[in-house]
Amino acid sequence: MTNKEFARLRKKLDKTQKQMAQLLGVSIKAVHSYEQGWRSIPTHAERQMLFLVSNRRGNSKVNKPCWAIKKCPPKKKQECPAWEFKSGKLCWFINGTICDGIVYKDWKEKMKSCRSCKVFANIL
Repeated sequence: MTNKEFARLRKKLDKTQKQMAQLLGVSIKAVHSYEQGWRSIPTHAERQMLFLVSNRRGNSKVNKPCWAIKKCPPKKKQECPAWEFKSGKLCWFINGTICDGIVYKDWKEKMKSCRSCKVFANIL
């Protein structure tokens, strides 16, 4: 997540830097540093920010679960944590999902794939 995207999403949530700091469990100075680009945004803050944006009342444009959108084969679908936990609209949030037949090793690798996916794009 870039500093500009972080600031845009904070504004989309209609939160001040202080309020965002409280939601993320970080200092206001950290939020200021994220938005200025002085400090990289840690994974936990990025995930929390995206989760809050995705769950904003009336925000979801995703009508189908990821496995229907991506047309996952039954065997892969049954192995995927998004299917197991019936979280097809939050697949991008769950580590260990089998997107495009691949289990990504970490959050950054997973997000590279998610950013080009219709499920994730609909929350931004």
